[in-house]
Amino acid sequence: MRATATTVGAIVLLFTGWLGLSLQMAAQGASCDRACLEDVMTKFLNSMVAHDSKLAPLAGKVRYTEDAAEKPVGDGYWKTAGKIRPYRTDFLDVRQGVAAVHTVFDDPAGPVLFAARLKVVDKKITEIETMVVHNQQEGSLFQPDNLKEKSVPMTTVPPKAQLMPRDQMLELAQRYPAGLKAGSFVKSDAQFSPTAYRFENGVRMAGPGCTFQPPGCQDMRNQRIPTLAGLKQRVLAVDEENGLVLLWLAFGPGSLPGAQGKGIVTFEGFKVFGGQIQAVEAIFKGMPLDASSGWD
Repeated sequence: MRATATTVGAIVLLFTGWLGLSLQMAAQGASCDRACLEDVMTKFLNSMVAHDSKLAPLAGKVRYTEDAAEKPVGDGYWKTAGKIRPYRTDFLDVRQGVAAVHTVFDDPAGPVLFAARLKVVDKKITEIETMVVHNQQEGSLFQPDNLKEKSVPMTTVPPKAQLMPRDQMLELAQRYPAGLKAGSFVKSDAQFSPTAYRFENGVRMAGPGCTFQPPGCQDMRNQRIPTLAGLKQRVLAVDEENGLVLLWLAFGPGSLPGAQGKGIVTFEGFKVFGGQIQAVEAIFKGMPLDASSGWD
């Protein structure tokens, strides 16, 4: 008996629906949720402590940079990293398959500030971008002893009703570098909560309890800041469930007075919810002005 066109059409639709569902389930099985991304980051950090890159869930082909310089996997700070402190802020971007981190290693020679971005595909690391700050000469500011325990403001999940859509989180966080370009957070309409603060390499540079030219530094929105018209930026991660945005910023000329030919490059983390920037924590290093991120 010959099948009618209606019957054939129904079979095609049924098969197409089944195939689509199967592909969707396969994609979900291969994806990496928050727990997976956190686990990948933990295994990566543990591999650094063990000085053994084979302990990290690496893909067959991996690109690795340290301070914007490309290196063989397992080279550089991977060979010498000490123990990890409890201070660790994860930026988990499930939508983009990115796990990033701020943390501190305790080396025999002293504490080291560390930031990293991992690109994760099929639960394997395909990209590793890191920054390592060993001392004040490299970082200009350097008080890692203020970063011994986890950052409660950065790691506490905001009330669900105050979480913002991804695009709004990013737009609000980007008003911060826009303010640096304009020389005024008022001009960029950056919105800060009354308790907002800024930590830079462990130094409380703005907000309540700030140490940089108090009392003027207590008011982040109206604080005097330099005009950094040459600032460049990249989005590293948007953690929608924890209200976090991580930007790569190269502040450009004028950002590191006294260091000719160098400027500040930072992994700048923002706690964003309730329509305001709640906290800013950054790990940064002095880098040549003409250097790229290695990932532009």
